[in-house]
Amino acid sequence: MTAAGRSGRVSEPDLPRSDLIDPPRIVQTAALQTAVVRVVVPRAEIASAMGPAIAEVLSVLAAQNIAPAGPCFSLHAKRPTDVFDFEVGFPVARAIEPAGRAIPSRLPAAKVVRTTYRGAYEGLGDAWGALCAWIAAEGLIAQDGLWESYSVAPDSSPNPADWRTELNRPLAA
Repeated sequence: MTAAGRSGRVSEPDLPRSDLIDPPRIVQTAALQTAVVRVVVPRAEIASAMGPAIAEVLSVLAAQNIAPAGPCFSLHAKRPTDVFDFEVGFPVARAIEPAGRAIPSRLPAAKVVRTTYRGAYEGLGDAWGALCAWIAAEGLIAQDGLWESYSVAPDSSPNPADWRTELNRPLAA
């Protein structure tokens, strides 16, 4: 969506605040095989639940001699509310054998709106809000699910300003 200013020149599309997210783009993803732990927790407990779930997946991967094939992610079948019901894990080159809470799963092949949020995890809600506002402003229809991929995370840098979270919101066909 563009708008002509007083000069009559066409301006850039209205984008979400650039300090929250990079300009969104539409991409087609391929399905990825994953190893995950399913987590169902109240919103307030998300931070304390993620670490143990990630550690459990990594432990199962190590025990089965499987290396992660990409960064950690969380996949939500529906947009989170007061309760987060999601899978957290890693892409893998081959399926794991279920062990403990760790199970094989998949990230879907989908047409998604993708952007990158830069910063501490406390800002993710606002970043998702900016992305959803952009989707609506563009007249696009999003599906219920979404996923985040943590390309630069606390294990890569202790400085939250360095963290990068890729946001993916599938679009309706």
